[in-house]
Amino acid sequence: MELNYVRTTCPYCGCGCEMLLEVLDGKLLGTFPAKTNPMNQGKLCIKGWNAHEFVQSPERLTKPLIRKNGELVEVSWDEALDFTASKLKEIKDAHGGDSVAFLTSAKCTNEENYLLQKFCRIGFGTNNIDHCARL
Repeated sequence: MELNYVRTTCPYCGCGCEMLLEVLDGKLLGTFPAKTNPMNQGKLCIKGWNAHEFVQSPERLTKPLIRKNGELVEVSWDEALDFTASKLKEIKDAHGGDSVAFLTSAKCTNEENYLLQKFCRIGFGTNNIDHCARL
């Protein structure tokens, strides 16, 4: 058995809290606050404490799914991305950019959330974007 603690920065907001990820034999088991970081001073918010939980969840989707004939079917990433892009373009062309809204997730990093809002505002010309995690 090999137990490691990996020091990292919490990805969920811009505060810069540090945490330690508990890794046993390559499997992420837990999250602990870094005691020496001046930002979080040995504390974490609820998101930081639970940052590890979804990584190995058996309910986590690992392959894209598209509904075909009423059933969700596994497809390749290329097919899923092509399908999504074509549907979004179809909606935008028919009804305008403000006909689409985007919701981003607390499970995404700050950088991923930034990219989505840029995509939304520049690619669709809409401000219809929200985030589920307001601190």
